[in-house]
Amino acid sequence: MAGARLRVLAWVVALAGFLAACTPTAAVPRTTGEPAAASASASATAVASGTAPAGPVVAEAGGAPTLPPAPTTASAPGSSPAAEPPPAPPAPAPQPFALNLYREGDFVPQYTFDWCVAASIQMAHNLVDDTGGGAWADRAQQGDLWEMARARSSDSFNGANPYGWAQVLSESGMGPYRVVSISDYGEALRAASRAITQTGRPVGLVMWSGRHAWVMSGFESLGDPRQFPDFSVTGIHVLDPLYPYGSTQWGPSPAPNSLLSPEQLATQFVIREPRRWSSGLPAGYLLVLPVAA
Repeated sequence: MAGARLRVLAWVVALAGFLAACTPTAAVPRTTGEPAAASASASATAVASGTAPAGPVVAEAGGAPTLPPAPTTASAPGSSPAAEPPPAPPAPAPQPFALNLYREGDFVPQYTFDWCVAASIQMAHNLVDDTGGGAWADRAQQGDLWEMARARSSDSFNGANPYGWAQVLSESGMGPYRVVSISDYGEALRAASRAITQTGRPVGLVMWSGRHAWVMSGFESLGDPRQFPDFSVTGIHVLDPLYPYGSTQWGPSPAPNSLLSPEQLATQFVIREPRRWSSGLPAGYLLVLPVAA
């Protein structure tokens, strides 16, 4: 009987040693007062949620220490990251532009050395008229136009001045026109070119410091006047009714529809002398300018 108790005791001792061998040597750390089951549950929750528990960096077997992944910043629901505005497109560069109203047969010479304004009125009509009703070129008509312009003018030389010129253009169905004086040469060329572009009608140029009349039928420029306010005029189409005679003081008359550079035009298109006639306008480059109706 005693031998049976000894055998049972030996078997219990052997079973306890076997269970001790099967237990892991590393125990899950617990905080003081926290049940082991709760600690294990927290570890499982940490793994499931993708967050690493606080503590030292753990090295994997045979590898370098690994760090917990950096937290990512999530966007608020319904929001999107701010997008950079697209770069502004480059401004278009001015391109060569040209406009000319002239057609063969539009030129009319002045039949006397006084009738330059009347001949310029006839040429303006021809440049504008698209009805095919025939050109204005008659000598008698030119004389009548001269008398009309002269009757609407007032100056010390008893001739036709730019005001009479503009009024007859308007009364003849080509208006409205107005007389302007511009002090800057480049701006005067731009104003004339802009007016032709906007109205489709020619410009009168008061030449030789107020002594002669030409017609500007077109121009060439760098930049379309409708798109580039500071376009530059590179060429001017002109009609001088005194052709082919010209002037010993001011130079030869260009052929009809000549394209002059601004420098060439400037030799005869100069600032009007205020003493030539009492206009009330400041000194400047004088234009008989078409105005949009």
